[in-house]
Amino acid sequence: MQAAPDPAVLQRAQVDERVLVSADTDFGALLSRSRATGPSVLLIRRLAGRRAAEQSAIILANLDQIAEDLTAGAVVVVGDDWIRIRRLPMPG
Repeated sequence: MQAAPDPAVLQRAQVDERVLVSADTDFGALLSRSRATGPSVLLIRRLAGRRAAEQSAIILANLDQIAEDLTAGAVVVVGDDWIRIRRLPMPG
């Protein structure tokens, strides 16, 4: 789905009941505009230049803190040393 349009990626994640992991902030904006309740999105910010193993280690280190929100429906933004959580639906 790498070349699929963002709405199609969101729809697929929703149907498959998956959390979408991305660095693309467009997914959060689409969820906000549509006032959707899912899928959850985990946005990776300011981790540029880090290898995939380092990025996944940061996600795994914080998973206990964000798992409930991701299960309930949220946009979770993870930075180098911070986390922001917005539950869905978000105001448009």
